[in-house]
Amino acid sequence: MRHGKKINHLGRKTAHRKSMLANMACSLIEHKRINTTVAKAKALKQFVEPLITKAKDDTTHHRRLVFARLRQKEAITELFGAVATKIADRPGGYTRIIKLGNRLGDNADMAMIELVDYNEIYNADKQPKKKTTRRSRKGGAAKPVATAVEITTTEEEE
Repeated sequence: MRHGKKINHLGRKTAHRKSMLANMACSLIEHKRINTTVAKAKALKQFVEPLITKAKDDTTHHRRLVFARLRQKEAITELFGAVATKIADRPGGYTRIIKLGNRLGDNADMAMIELVDYNEIYNADKQPKKKTTRRSRKGGAAKPVATAVEITTTEEEE
């Protein structure tokens, strides 16, 4: 039975696990996507999503809370700067896990974890489209004007 086991220990002691997740979170923030095993990706998702939520409100208190977990100044400035502005209107679900198959050496399940708003392939349909200035000749406004002119010319001839 797994009652009361909320986190995956990943076969590591507490200090090693916390350091590993902090380093993986910093890499994710820096590179916007990383490849890892499925178990580590799921653990990282639980680790990093509350930090991203805290980054939406840029206060000194939230910066200190996030710095206590990540411990890298460059990652903090990237998270509270570019990442926070990009995910400002998203209510949650900042990361996505995509399974990649098995690793060649030990057949471990591999996955790619990425920040959702930084994927251009999946977000291509959500990008605002540019307005075109060209208009077709089949416009609905041109025909009624032309028919009105024809009607007036035919009435004048009679």
